[in-house]
Amino acid sequence: MSPASNDAGRRVLPGSEDEQLWEAIADPSRRKVLDLLLAHGQATPTMLAAKLPFSRQAVTKHLAVLARAGLVEARRQGRETRYVIRPARVDEAARAMASAAARWDRRLDAIKRLAEVHIRTRSSSSRDSSD
Repeated sequence: MSPASNDAGRRVLPGSEDEQLWEAIADPSRRKVLDLLLAHGQATPTMLAAKLPFSRQAVTKHLAVLARAGLVEARRQGRETRYVIRPARVDEAARAMASAAARWDRRLDAIKRLAEVHIRTRSSSSRDSSD
């Protein structure tokens, strides 16, 4: 895996917090788990699995990835482990995604401008050759 860049343009090594965050939120199943936790405030893996199309074991694995990324926190209550969202890290993730989206918007705008220039240039040269 090659290093990625973060918002400040620094290289981020695989396994870093940034890399763990992107890995955690990249999976649609983990985003479903996050959505359920956001809706319910807290939940056990069993409660989450009852509302998802995958097993409690799969939910537990997804929660472990989300916990390593700092997005959720496990809290023991008697014999149960309940998971809760870590709001500060979710806010950080939202800002990181917004920043990435803004970078892509700028890149796509630049590509669009280049394509428009290319089309105008081709159209103008085809008119010149037909004269």
